[in-house]
Amino acid sequence: MQPKAVPPETGPEPRHDSAGRRLLARLRPRTVAGQVFLAQLVVVLLLISTALILLVIQDRNRAIQEAGDRSLVAAETFANAPGTAEAMTSDDPTAALQPHAEAVRKETGVDYVVALSPYGFRWTHPDPDQIGKHVSTSYGEALEGEPHQTTFDSSLGKAVDSTVAVFDADGTAVGLVTVGVTVDKVTSVVEHQLPVIFAAGGVALLLAAGGSALVSGRLRRQTRGLGPVEMTRMYEHHDAVLHAVREGVLILDGDGTLLLVNDEARRLLALPPRAEGRPVTGLGLSQDLAGLLVSGRPATDKVFLAGDTLLAVNVRPVTPRGGSVATFRDTTELRALAGKADVAGGRLQLIYEASTRIGTTLDMHRTAEELTEVAVPRFADFATVELVEPVLLGDEPTGADLEMRRIAAAGIRDDAPLHRVGKLVRYVPDNPVTIAMSTGRPILVTHLAAAGGWRAQDPTQAQRVIDYGIHSMISVPLQARGQLLGVVEFWRSAQDPFEADDLSPAEELAARAAVCIDNARRYTREHTTAVTLQRSLLPGSFPELSALDVGHRYLPAQAGVGGDWYDVIPLPGARVALVVGDVVGHGLHAAATMGRLRTAVHNFAALDLAPDELLAHLDELITRIDQDAAAQGKTDTVSGATCLYAVYDPVSGRCVLARAGHPGPALVAPDGTVSFPDIPVAPPLGVGGGLPVETAELTLAADSRLVLYTDGLVEARGRDIDVGLDMLREALTRTRGAGPDDTCRVVLDAMLRTRAGDDVALLVARTRLLDPAHIAEWEVPADPAAVPRIRADATRKLETWGLGEAAFTTELILSELVTNAIRYGASPIGLRLLHDRDSLICEVSDGTSTSPHLRRAAFTDEGGRGLFLVAQMSRRWGTRYTDRGKIIWAEQALDGGAAGELGALLMAEL
Repeated sequence: MQPKAVPPETGPEPRHDSAGRRLLARLRPRTVAGQVFLAQLVVVLLLISTALILLVIQDRNRAIQEAGDRSLVAAETFANAPGTAEAMTSDDPTAALQPHAEAVRKETGVDYVVALSPYGFRWTHPDPDQIGKHVSTSYGEALEGEPHQTTFDSSLGKAVDSTVAVFDADGTAVGLVTVGVTVDKVTSVVEHQLPVIFAAGGVALLLAAGGSALVSGRLRRQTRGLGPVEMTRMYEHHDAVLHAVREGVLILDGDGTLLLVNDEARRLLALPPRAEGRPVTGLGLSQDLAGLLVSGRPATDKVFLAGDTLLAVNVRPVTPRGGSVATFRDTTELRALAGKADVAGGRLQLIYEASTRIGTTLDMHRTAEELTEVAVPRFADFATVELVEPVLLGDEPTGADLEMRRIAAAGIRDDAPLHRVGKLVRYVPDNPVTIAMSTGRPILVTHLAAAGGWRAQDPTQAQRVIDYGIHSMISVPLQARGQLLGVVEFWRSAQDPFEADDLSPAEELAARAAVCIDNARRYTREHTTAVTLQRSLLPGSFPELSALDVGHRYLPAQAGVGGDWYDVIPLPGARVALVVGDVVGHGLHAAATMGRLRTAVHNFAALDLAPDELLAHLDELITRIDQDAAAQGKTDTVSGATCLYAVYDPVSGRCVLARAGHPGPALVAPDGTVSFPDIPVAPPLGVGGGLPVETAELTLAADSRLVLYTDGLVEARGRDIDVGLDMLREALTRTRGAGPDDTCRVVLDAMLRTRAGDDVALLVARTRLLDPAHIAEWEVPADPAAVPRIRADATRKLETWGLGEAAFTTELILSELVTNAIRYGASPIGLRLLHDRDSLICEVSDGTSTSPHLRRAAFTDEGGRGLFLVAQMSRRWGTRYTDRGKIIWAEQALDGGAAGELGALLMAEL
């Protein structure tokens, strides 16, 4: 069989070409790192080749230059050597110069040293056969004194020849010296630098290989081990997916330049052709959308309007140095549904905020204001609240009165033509408010302009409201626990008119507010009751006193009434007791306990007890009150009280003070100096455990001011008591020369810039001293015979005071008291008369503590009527004890009717 003919294109040569292409394909780098390495290899080889060429050229030029310098130096050295000129002018220059020329040639390594006559005939030459021959080259330049240098190609290669002239002493050229050097005899630098060049190239190749390896590793980490083919497939896949999804995608760099956009984004945003590479702000997008895209801030489902399309935009940053990816989704079809969901969500949020923001205080006005603040502007453009009058007073609403007072209003603007806060409004029967109050159900008025009942209330006012732009309203009654408290009205002007769906949130807001308002009403009623009780227990006014001018203030706490109190109690002998106290706690229980303590203080003061004894009795009283409450199972015990008790005597100016757990007083001297006297402090009342109470005694000058106060004046949350005392000192310093009332005003203005968190009781007493001319004292001997003399001296003193008409009654009183002191008492015995305003006080002291008792004598008794007569003729009388005994005193009223009353009394006894 003969083999089939094979076409030329299928023969061995095409197969050889295919194998070559496969080999080239295998040798061609497949990765980016390999391509980078190949490029770096080519660059390094080009750099090495270029460096070698430049080095060779540079080395060749340097060798020529060095050969010329060597030949010139040798020529000038030989020409200027001693004896050269004499040898050239000798009879046989060759014999004299040839040995020297050869020696120089061998020592310097030049190729030849030739001496010439001025006419060009050789005197010396390495080849003796050349001596005597003529050289045709022109040496005119050298004969003129300038070295002549030429480069030429010789049989040994390129050479450099230098020729210089030799001059005698007269400066005449007597010969020439020419020296030649071949360039190859100069040492080549290239041979020494080639290893360095190749070593640098190797290092560069190693660095390139290492960099390529790093790039390859980084690329593989970033591509998760994918090669170029896989990356190409992935890119094609991602590109197909990017343009196939029904969601727009934009990729931007950190400067806001558009890097990539898919087809859906082009359609949704109506982007111009070739938008890539342009700033996103220059693509015709809305200002808000473009601002979001270039800001780099993350965003989730931000809604923007692009033409007629409602877009939901999401933005996510992708690199630390900037850049972001934005997606766009067409939500136009979901617009209506989303709007309803937003409305529902907004209403839920509104109700939630109402539960947290309405009713933060127990104040009806503030609660109503909170209701309007929650409703505006999220639910309504304006909101108003009216309450019936009994509710504002804390009373139960009657339900029949439609007269209400507006207590709160809020709106998106302040110039709305609605009734102002504080106005009393009485609604007509057909008004929507009246209907809402009557039915207890909310009333919706979609179009106010067509609401005849609402317009009938006040046509002029209604027209102003309509002209202002308010178009719809909802009226909701405020009812709690089955009682109608008032009404709230929601108004709209800028928003869409109210719909039936708005009734439910309006009713929910009103219901929450109504409960809070009713709680505030109940609190107001209880607070008013407690304040009324407390003020009824406090002193209303004080009698005029010759010993003191008094100013006082009481401020209840912001949280409610408390147990602070003060009192001024006249005592025998023109003395005055000053009291300030504080019961721990607030409320009715504290106020009632304060009343009990004040009554007890009055009772103990009537016994003329010393301050320390009085406080000891109060301590026992409070302990007993707590024990009785515990025995009855009550938990509202007193749990402590504080008190400061002071007794001032205007005769001597002495003031005795004692305190139990209470702040000490402040003292303002007549010159305005403020001090805080050191008064020993005992434990608070009820917790002292029977510990003794110490007293302090002060001597007060006339016009001094004694300032008594409770801790609420100087203590406050966030303020230390020392700071409060310093503030009080500064305030009192500014009251120099002021009266007690002005002092109270200045102190409260300085200390209480806001409403106090605790009760404050303040008592300021300015002291006086009794005129010494109105005081008369006698020492009484323990002898009944001394009574007539004492009586006569007292009568003369009364005449001096202009009280002669009271002399008879005074004689009877002091005769009885002095006689009893002499008969039943002990020495020393004394008598003192005090003329104080409209009273005359007779005091008899002795050294015993036995107290006389008033009794009614029988008709057959001869005595026993003395004290009875004293009691009848005096305004009041009594006994007080001192450290040295007792004092029996009687106070007469100087009204001129005592003598007549005495006569009638004596006739009645007879």
